[in-house]
Amino acid sequence: MKSLKLYILLILFVSITFSCSEDLLDIDNPNTPTVEQGWKTEKDAEMGINAVYNMFYKPSTWTRWIYFRYDLASDEGHSTSPWVELADWTRFRYNNYNFWDGNNWHWRDFYKAIFRANQVLAYVPEIEFANEANKDRILAQARFIRALYYYQIALLWENAPIVLEPSKPQDEPLQRTEAEIWAQVEEDLNWAKDKLPDQWDDANVGRATKGAAKALLARALMQQGKLPQAKTELDWLVTGDGKGYYGLVDNYRDNFTHTNENNKESVFEIQFSDVNKGGDGDDLTASMGFQRTQFFAPGGIGWQDGKARAWLIDEYKKELTKDGEYDSRLLYNIFYKQAYKDFPDAANNDTLVYNRPWNNNAWGNETFIKKYSTYYYRDREDYHAPNNFRFIRYADVLLMYAECLNAAGQTAEAYTYVNMVRERPSTNLEKLEVAHPEIGMDQALFAKRLQMERSLELCFEAVRWGDLKRWGLLTSQAGIDELKTRDIDFNNFVLQRNHRLPLPQIEVDNNTNLIQNTPY
Repeated sequence: MKSLKLYILLILFVSITFSCSEDLLDIDNPNTPTVEQGWKTEKDAEMGINAVYNMFYKPSTWTRWIYFRYDLASDEGHSTSPWVELADWTRFRYNNYNFWDGNNWHWRDFYKAIFRANQVLAYVPEIEFANEANKDRILAQARFIRALYYYQIALLWENAPIVLEPSKPQDEPLQRTEAEIWAQVEEDLNWAKDKLPDQWDDANVGRATKGAAKALLARALMQQGKLPQAKTELDWLVTGDGKGYYGLVDNYRDNFTHTNENNKESVFEIQFSDVNKGGDGDDLTASMGFQRTQFFAPGGIGWQDGKARAWLIDEYKKELTKDGEYDSRLLYNIFYKQAYKDFPDAANNDTLVYNRPWNNNAWGNETFIKKYSTYYYRDREDYHAPNNFRFIRYADVLLMYAECLNAAGQTAEAYTYVNMVRERPSTNLEKLEVAHPEIGMDQALFAKRLQMERSLELCFEAVRWGDLKRWGLLTSQAGIDELKTRDIDFNNFVLQRNHRLPLPQIEVDNNTNLIQNTPY
């Protein structure tokens, strides 16, 4: 009898054990929901679009490496990094098409961001919202960010796949032309611009707005030479209904610190923070800090991998302000040996890290990129700078508008918008027609001067490479010859080759529908 009871107990124990095990296997992990489990509620949709924004915080995008592509490869900057391959990718020496930090990582994470946007666009339409306008705003943000990444793909590689649905590992998407990618950018932004709000409430500051979509669309149109269409989009921000939302801040430096973020000059900016100081993954402690400053600061303060070209200093000094002083943008943008002689009150601006004796042994006569560094409040750089990156500033909008007006033969009106930038209180330069009377109403001379005006205002803001490409300086021998006079790295530039990057070779090898860019 006793043995029978033990047997029954054993059977019950085994049954319960297996039953519990099967139940445990059916328990959902709330931290890793499947597609079937997610995308059910408005909250799911909000989390989905936040995951798209999260791709801004990857080293391959606007946290770190993108500035090597746009600032250091342009004539404004260069690299002397001891990591030779990293520096070579700013010198047009592409020996390894799979160089992770210069090519593959960008490609992977741009398409990863697009994948996340595609998930929102595929699944959110099926979610029931209490207010359909809120659904449209989420979809419009996804379209805006997808367009933003396809913009980079068209600019860097030109020919690449267009993926508009959530992709699967076995997919081999077709290669599309640069023109087709630009058309997709236009389609997304045209859809988004009228569904995004003019402004967001305080809890949502930093999300894409109507003005951001129109400004990015204008950039895309200008890259294609469609300046009349670009002007139409910019009209809303400059002379139309959106004009009241934007303006220039009095102090130029306020655009690059963490104490004056999302001001009236911001059209779209990436929200960085030093709250989390984790790694680069997708966990809750992942870093949201701006890492560029660590790589561009002088040795002993940072890694000094990226530096400014000295010709910019000479250009700033060619004109004095209305008060007979040097342009303060030079002080805010570049750290160089003579700065404190040129700006006697510099100590009032450089309160900490850069307000020290010049390190002759370590720095010599080097010129360092100062814009976006945190010299104004602390004595070091790290991987967690809190200052936002201003992706599109209103000053950029005004200068784009002037470029469009001049191209349309409205040069007299174009002066107005260049002068708004030049006469900012902290810049305080003479009107362009006073400082450069030789230009007159000559469209070609005005356009050439505007190229320099854009660099003096927007240097090291990741726009120069696109500008050089738009103006044809990267696709003509005359353009390359001009760039060589400012940047010796252009002696390595091969015409009809280096105006775009090679496709990552591993992508070509794994996708039978991809053909490597020629003549790589």
